[in-house]
Amino acid sequence: MQVDDQTSTSQRPRRRMPRALARFRRSSDGSTAIEFALLAFPFFLLIFATIEAFVAFAGEQLLENAVDTMARQVRTGQAKNLDEEEFRTRFCAEISIMIKCAAEEDPDDQKLYLDVREFASFAAIPSYIPKQSNDQFSDLDSSDFDYSPGGPKSINIVRAYYRWEVMTDLVRPFITNIRKDGEMPRDYLMVATAAFRNENFP
Repeated sequence: MQVDDQTSTSQRPRRRMPRALARFRRSSDGSTAIEFALLAFPFFLLIFATIEAFVAFAGEQLLENAVDTMARQVRTGQAKNLDEEEFRTRFCAEISIMIKCAAEEDPDDQKLYLDVREFASFAAIPSYIPKQSNDQFSDLDSSDFDYSPGGPKSINIVRAYYRWEVMTDLVRPFITNIRKDGEMPRDYLMVATAAFRNENFP
């Protein structure tokens, strides 16, 4: 009898283990929290990427509207007495609702580049983005940029380039197309251009 009692006693933990595992498999307590923890990061990353893409698109439209507005002032002679700094100040005021012309932490770190020039003909106007190399992530070459709008009936362009910093890592590898010197690509280059012939203003 003692042997049988010892045998049955030693087998009880073995019988309890499969039962405990079966109960654990059937239990759904905490499964929602675990599923949320697994899906929360990619879900919110996708949401933030969507929001950033929307905001960047709105910023690009704002930049284009500012170029159109300032080009109209050049075309009609309203900007003929403006120097480069005054023109830039007016341009920055047009986009200030959501775009900063310089980085807040470093005022000397300009994010907006303007090119306002007179050309002899429309064919002479450059149709490419000036870069310092042929690499996909090369930096913007602004060495030829100038502020020299022409007089009445002259042919002019107003070009604006803006470095939009991409924050969401999910979209950064796909839309970044420019970098600062010695840095990894993190900026999306927004471009807006207007080419026109000035009116015969006095």
